[in-house]
Amino acid sequence: MNTERTASLPRRAYRLLALTLLLRPMGNLSLAWGMRHFSSVLGTNPFVYARAVFNPYVALGIGALVVGLLTRMALLSLADLSLVLPLTASGYILSTILGKLFLREEVSSYRWIGTILIFAGAIIVGFSARKQSAPDVSALLPGAQ
Repeated sequence: MNTERTASLPRRAYRLLALTLLLRPMGNLSLAWGMRHFSSVLGTNPFVYARAVFNPYVALGIGALVVGLLTRMALLSLADLSLVLPLTASGYILSTILGKLFLREEVSSYRWIGTILIFAGAIIVGFSARKQSAPDVSALLPGAQ
């Protein structure tokens, strides 16, 4: 992808980014909430998984994560991965905050440091990837000569 496309993102890309940043953490929260309130422990029995899917919170979480994936795909059609990755990595911090607030998870200082390091690492990788040019992979495609 060329850098001109990344430099001037359309408004639609910002809306998709906001939607992705909202859907993924909310989907994870809903999925975790539903699984915590599910009566059975999941194991190797596929019928227990099928029952879990019909829990309203689990179903809502799965739906939000699927729509979040679709919005991320649309976002990747408008912007470079090296830009999308660091921007969407902030969702890890939001997910941790939601887990602490709504699920009453105990988030130790080590987990906060780890979450922030993941976010910082994604930012570093994202910005360093922009400076490199993409290799020509057309020769690897079937039928290319």
